Amino acid sequence: MKSGLVRGFLSVGLWTFVSRVSGFVRDILMAAWLGTGPVAEAFLIALSLPNMFRRFFAEGAFNTAFVPIFSKKLEDPDDARRFASEAFSGLFAAVLLLSAVAMIFMPVLVWLMASGFQGDARFALAVEYGRITFPYILLISLASMISGVLNANGRFTAAAAAPVLLNLLFIVAMGLGRWRGWDLGLTLAWATPVTGIAQLGLVWWDARRTGWRFWPRRPRLTPDMRRLLAVALPAAFAGGVVQLNLLIGRQVGSRFEGAIAWLSYSDRLYQLPLGVVGAAVAVVLLPELSRRLRAEDHAGGQSAYSRATEFGLFLTLPAAFAIAVIAEPMVATLFERGQFTAHDTRQTAAALVVYALGLPAFVLQKILQPLYFAREDTRTPFRFAAFSMLVNAVVAFGLMPLIGFLAAAIGTTIAAWVMVGQLWWGTRAMGQAARADARLIRAAPRMLVAAALMAAALWAVRHWLDTAGLGRVSGLAILVFGGAVLYFTLSFVTGAYRLSDLRSATRRSR
Repeated sequence: MKSGLVRGFLSVGLWTFVSRVSGFVRDILMAAWLGTGPVAEAFLIALSLPNMFRRFFAEGAFNTAFVPIFSKKLEDPDDARRFASEAFSGLFAAVLLLSAVAMIFMPVLVWLMASGFQGDARFALAVEYGRITFPYILLISLASMISGVLNANGRFTAAAAAPVLLNLLFIVAMGLGRWRGWDLGLTLAWATPVTGIAQLGLVWWDARRTGWRFWPRRPRLTPDMRRLLAVALPAAFAGGVVQLNLLIGRQVGSRFEGAIAWLSYSDRLYQLPLGVVGAAVAVVLLPELSRRLRAEDHAGGQSAYSRATEFGLFLTLPAAFAIAVIAEPMVATLFERGQFTAHDTRQTAAALVVYALGLPAFVLQKILQPLYFAREDTRTPFRFAAFSMLVNAVVAFGLMPLIGFLAAAIGTTIAAWVMVGQLWWGTRAMGQAARADARLIRAAPRMLVAAALMAAALWAVRHWLDTAGLGRVSGLAILVFGGAVLYFTLSFVTGAYRLSDLRSATRRSR
């Protein structure tokens, strides 16, 4: 693996880690001050609306189509700048129109997201908050597109650091609101577009100082834009299917009081390893594979894919096992204070265990999908996503009368593994670049053994801590840091990772 790929993983992973940690601080304050009541649930739904469309348009369909085409144009800087400017203007016009329509039909969007709110105070609050937060999608969509330009040029820091601004501004807004006695729901709603301005400003400034300037102009349907649309539209449908999976979970959760918040807080916890590993791999791997395939470097493509998979599994497998074992003490330590009760802890932890079982699948999806996107194939992942959505709906709505809100988490996890199976099966005809190399084949089962042994040790230590009388923070620190040290030790003992691999990676990163 080239040093640029290693540095890219580390840069994106580090800033994503900082983003997740600051996000935890934000969520801890939200849980303590808002709990799982109507205001909290209404705001969480309102915030999920622009985020859903953002993933649908910007980070999903648009960037997966834009990055491979743009990467191939970088050999001619003038052509690349022209194409990037056209894409920026087209995205600006499309999302501006979407925002205007959404503001008018916000009650319909809230009903589609959480029909269980109908008839109680949560519905009116979600509509009010939604109209305030929705302009965020325009700002963050443009920021995501500029981030794609920066990533394709090997500049990852500003794009990866931008989400940290969101969390910091939310924390400041909540603190200011508590101090001034403001309505915290409205305070958070108004803070949302402000965070979008800050994130767009950061990546726009980084792009400008490296020679890339973006201003909205009248959109034009040039041949390159037609090609972009031809690739992006199937990806948009695929992204829409993925977001429909989230809708299924929200619809199930909205029928149980407090469940939207339980699912959201558990989602935040398993998103830490998913964000750090999955985002780092996906952001760096797509342009790297695009360049390798353009140069017909199949061996290099195989190495990039295999090292990305190795990197993902090495960090994700122990995280999944550990979270499943220590879910309840983790939730209690982080969230159980103020308005967040012991009952909320138990329900959130139950959902977290289910999500943890799907964590490797969520990361593997992010590793396998670039194999298709780098070939400008967005239709095949769409078909796979559509079938996975059907599985999710059948499981979630079928189990809902039997086990309540947990059906949403179970449906999401099962659908994720079904998606991975389809993506892997579809790579069989892609040749060497989509094959695991010998090192990955040797390491993967050993990583699984090391993670399972670590989980067994954590289970024993957790039960010992229950009788030891240590505080929550001390106990969780022992479980987290002790588990990490044990896993890395077991990785070398089982041969999942060898000193020669470490020395090789060190030499290449110099």
